[in-house]
Amino acid sequence: MLDIQFIREHADVVKESQRKRGESVELVDEVLVSDERRRESLREFEAARAQQKEIGKKVAAASGDEKAKLIAETKDLAAKVAEYKSAADAASEEYTTAMWKLSNIVEPEAPEGGEDDYVVVKKVGQIRDFAAEGFEPRDHMELGALVAGIDTRRGAKVSGSRFYFLRGAVARLQIAMLTMAVDQAEEHGFTLAITPTLVRPEVMAGTGFLNAHADEIYRLREPDDQYLVGTSEVALAGMHENEILDLGSGPLRYCGWSSCYRREAGAAGKDTTGIIRVHQFDKVEMFVYCRPEDSREEHGRLLAMEEEMLHKVEVPYRVIDTAAGDLGSSAARKFDCEAWVPTQGRYRELTSTSNCTEYQARRLNIRERLADGGTHPVATLNGTLATTRWLVAILENHQQQDGSIVIPQAMRPYMGGKEVIEPTKWEA
Repeated sequence: MLDIQFIREHADVVKESQRKRGESVELVDEVLVSDERRRESLREFEAARAQQKEIGKKVAAASGDEKAKLIAETKDLAAKVAEYKSAADAASEEYTTAMWKLSNIVEPEAPEGGEDDYVVVKKVGQIRDFAAEGFEPRDHMELGALVAGIDTRRGAKVSGSRFYFLRGAVARLQIAMLTMAVDQAEEHGFTLAITPTLVRPEVMAGTGFLNAHADEIYRLREPDDQYLVGTSEVALAGMHENEILDLGSGPLRYCGWSSCYRREAGAAGKDTTGIIRVHQFDKVEMFVYCRPEDSREEHGRLLAMEEEMLHKVEVPYRVIDTAAGDLGSSAARKFDCEAWVPTQGRYRELTSTSNCTEYQARRLNIRERLADGGTHPVATLNGTLATTRWLVAILENHQQQDGSIVIPQAMRPYMGGKEVIEPTKWEA
C-alpha cells in the first residue's frame, strides 16, 4: 500500500509508475476521489457525533418540556449519526479497496516494458564448449536418471504432474546446497528461521500476492481458510505484522528455509518435464526489514549474496534488471540472476531479489520507532539464496561424458567429502 499523502502531493509520479507497469493510470484518480469522499463522510459523521454529545449534556441539565424536546431531538439525531456512520464506513471500504489495487511505485531506474524488456547488467563465467570436449550434453532429467536421483514418473504416480522424488546423492546435493546457503547467510548476520508454510489470508494479501497472480497460489478453504506459501517471504513478512521494530542497531535480516508450493497455473505447455516448473520445492530465502533510506543499499547487499552463492556452485550466469511491466505488485525494483542451461542454450532464472520499499509494511502495519518517539513504516526486501531449481544448472554444467556429475568444490564438505556423483542403477 502507498502513502496517501504522497499520492495527494505527487499524483503524477504514481501515474507514471502505473504507466510503466502497464497498469491502470485512471486508478490513481479513483483513489483520490474515494479519499476525498472518505474524508468528507468522516467529517459529517464526526460533526453529527459532536452535536449528539452536546445535546446529551443539555438533556442532563434540562427539565420539563425542554427536556422532552431535547430527547426528541436526540432520537432524530441518533438516526442521522447512524446514517452518517454507515456512509463513512462504506466510503472507507471503497477507499481501502482502491488503495490496495495500486502497485508499488517503480524506481525510476527500472527499465520500461514487459517480460522481454529486461536489461542485462552483466555476464559472469565461461560457458562450456561441449563440442570441443567431444560429447553432447545430457539434460538434467537424463542425468538425474543416470545417477538414480530424479524420479518424476513416480512423483506423478503419487501426486500428479509436476511432482517428483529426489533420491540418493541428488537429494543429498539439494540438502548440501541449502545448508551452504544457510551457512553463508549466517556468516553475513542473518538469523535462520524455519517458517510456517500455511498462512492466514490477511498475511498473504499483505505481502501483495493476492493481486494479478492469485491463481498461482494454493488455497485451503473450509473448514480452514489458509494459503500455502510459494516463498517463505510471506511468513517472514507476516512475522512482525502489527509490530513496532527497533532498528537502532541496524536492519533485521532473516534467512527462511521452507518448502514452497505453486500451482503454475500460467505455465501450461512450459517446462512440462523436469524440475524447473514444479508444484513443490524447497528454498532458502533472505528477508530484510530496514529503514526506507537504507533499502537501496540493502538491495545491493542481497544481490551480492546471491552472486556469491552462484560462484560457489560454479555455474555461468547473468544478472538482469527486470522491466517495470514484469515486476510483482510489491516490488519497486527487481534483479534476477539467471544460470546458463547447456541443453537449452539459454539462461534460466535461479534467483531474484526485490526491494519492496514501504509497500508491504504499510499493508501489514509494521513500523519502526523514531528518535522523536513517533513511528514510520519500515522497508522490506527479499532475495533467494538457493532453491530446488538450482539442481538443473548444477547437474548440467558439471556433467561428464560418462554421465557422472562433478560436485562443485565449495559443496564437497557438505557432501561428506564426495567429489563425484557416479552413475548408478535404481534400487527399485
